[in-house]
Amino acid sequence: MKIVCIGGGPSGLFFAIFMKLRRPEHEITVYERCEADDTFGWGVVLSDQVIEELLKTDRPLVGRIRDQCAEWGELELRLRGRKSMSSGHGYIGIGRHKMLDLLHARALELGVTVHYGREIKSVSEVGNVDLIIATDGINSRTRSQFAQHFEPDLDVRKNRYIWLGTKQPFPAFTFAFEQTEHGWYQAHAYQFDADTSTFIVECSEETFQAEGLQEMSEEQSLAFCESLFSEHLGGHPLMVNGKHLRGSRWLTFQRVDNAHWHHDNVVLLGDAAHTAHFSIGSGTRLGLGDAIELTRNLDEFDCVQTALVKYEEARRLAVQRIQSAARNSTEWFENVPRYIDLPHEQFFYSMLTRSQRVSHESLRQRDPEWLQSYERWFAEQCDMENLDTPPPPMFTPYKLRQMELANRVVMSPMSTYSATDGLPGTFHLVHLGARAMGGAALLITEMTAIAEDARATPRCTGIYSEAHVAAWRKITDFAHQNGNAKMAIQLGHAGPRAGTNPPSDGRTLPLETDGWCPVGPTATQAWPGYSTPRMLSADEMEKIIGEYVEATHRAESAGFDMIELHAAHGYLLAAFLSPVLNRRTDRFGGDVHGRLSFPLSVFKAIREVWPADKPMSVRISATDWVEGGLSPEDSLIIATAFFEAGADIIDVSAGQTTPSEKPVYGRMFQTPLSDKIRNEGKIPTMAVGNIYHADHVNSIIGAGRADLCCIGRPHLVDPNWTLRAAVELGVPVLWPKQYEIGAQQLQRIRARKEDLVIQV
Repeated sequence: MKIVCIGGGPSGLFFAIFMKLRRPEHEITVYERCEADDTFGWGVVLSDQVIEELLKTDRPLVGRIRDQCAEWGELELRLRGRKSMSSGHGYIGIGRHKMLDLLHARALELGVTVHYGREIKSVSEVGNVDLIIATDGINSRTRSQFAQHFEPDLDVRKNRYIWLGTKQPFPAFTFAFEQTEHGWYQAHAYQFDADTSTFIVECSEETFQAEGLQEMSEEQSLAFCESLFSEHLGGHPLMVNGKHLRGSRWLTFQRVDNAHWHHDNVVLLGDAAHTAHFSIGSGTRLGLGDAIELTRNLDEFDCVQTALVKYEEARRLAVQRIQSAARNSTEWFENVPRYIDLPHEQFFYSMLTRSQRVSHESLRQRDPEWLQSYERWFAEQCDMENLDTPPPPMFTPYKLRQMELANRVVMSPMSTYSATDGLPGTFHLVHLGARAMGGAALLITEMTAIAEDARATPRCTGIYSEAHVAAWRKITDFAHQNGNAKMAIQLGHAGPRAGTNPPSDGRTLPLETDGWCPVGPTATQAWPGYSTPRMLSADEMEKIIGEYVEATHRAESAGFDMIELHAAHGYLLAAFLSPVLNRRTDRFGGDVHGRLSFPLSVFKAIREVWPADKPMSVRISATDWVEGGLSPEDSLIIATAFFEAGADIIDVSAGQTTPSEKPVYGRMFQTPLSDKIRNEGKIPTMAVGNIYHADHVNSIIGAGRADLCCIGRPHLVDPNWTLRAAVELGVPVLWPKQYEIGAQQLQRIRARKEDLVIQV
């Protein structure tokens, strides 16, 4: 085959080398627009995983790289005169130019032809070849030439950054934070050879503009950064290079993605196909992975088109995972002011776990001594004693008013559609009773209707009669007598989603029942197939407030420890909050403050009659996941209003308002919404949404992204989810006496597993 690589950066050269190793007979030519002696960029960060992948592919090349690189395993935080360090992270730094020299030499050694100073503006310039590899970087001309086929998605991020170098050594990957009157700046610094370090300075666009950096010359920018970070530079100046740059050296990062990676005989590779923010240092790793996979498929399949399809299929998931981690890391640095007032210890933990690739237990593997010191610090903040062996964050206590929770695990409210005339029955006693004995500190009932016509379906629970009080009392009494769990009731009104069949009978079919008419802020259909609701009058809204108050009195009589007001997921109060469903023009509509008026009135009425020593939470949908819908910024205003009115904690959910929603799913995918409300609003929160592992809970609570974690579906398959997690983590907790023998067996099994690991 005749193959051309457009772009002679690491990705293109990796491909050329690996392809030649597999198929020496291929004719491979690399065109690079820069000259061979051009210098730009500073150090390249590699990880242990990159070296392992290279070892499998080209061992001689790995040896040459190792001879020229600096290695470190520490990450260091510098903030307000304090330093903290964590070890075991395994990074390698090498000068970009030095790495390109090594790759170039290896390529020539294997018979690759490399042309420098040759910019390819159109693929037609390379002549008749079998395959064109577009590795021409983040601003790929090739991608632009075939944009209608690749369908690129380009996202310009918020922060400004400048890529500098210094002779000041940074033996650890160092993150330094400094403040001016206009805002915060962070430096990402790491050593890549015996006497040179990369030094990236980053700040928000608002700070950049307010500081006047857009008006400064290159020399003035350098002088500003040197003065700001003088404490960290040890008298060494900052340096620039990069003849390819034009104008300001302050850049904005561009996240690149493409709907398709190949067209005819042209395929994208590396930054031309996808980018990952420099804060996780995975750009080279992504390009390396692309090169390995593409060469493997080209070697395996005789048909080039088949190889390109298989390459894209194999790489997409791996790339998406790294891009997801990079997005999390990017957003953390874009929101530094959100976290900067966290205690120093927690700020460092939050920074270490920002991408979600590094979790609580992976920190234990990397640096067990540091993590144990953090767990001890965290437990001390909870006034725990006997901290020789501190528990992980999820097993620390938490207090809401006079309600004391034994840990940070909450069973999330989940509808079971098993009630008759609103009455919880034997099923609910067994279902909630089992989970009350399973270790979770707090159980929240499924949405419980305040009136008969407030139910979503005929099988939903209610608390609108004394019979309901008696039925719920059996359940709360059992929970209190047989475990440590506290019981919360979620009070709600289905509103536009009222009067439908249970899911098993066809969710979208409205009931044909006289007098059960869905209501809402306006006559806006919630979902296709639902009945169009009737717009509530002011008098009807007052009546509903009265029903909430009566339900609150009944909840107290039923023995509940806490009330959660359901204002999420398109039900009545959520419908008022969302501009998708609330199109009123009176004082209950309009901007977020108008839309908040009725839900806030409901909350205040409940809070007034609910005992002062008992807490209340509010569940909100922090975003509708749709353009023109409820935004996270609106939800911060909403959460603040409820908090100031007496809510003790906000249960931060999302979506389920409109079928047009476009959520971005993934592990802990709604946690950033909780993070924003907790750390910008200084409001306690519960996180929810695809949290299914104890490691998730520890990472979220440890980083201060929420105060409690709601676990839903895992509790459906394992009532003892929390107790089992305690055994797996080696945390002593109180088991129900009837089940202690089972706990002892689990502990023995765990001990045997640990012994086997030690023997290996």
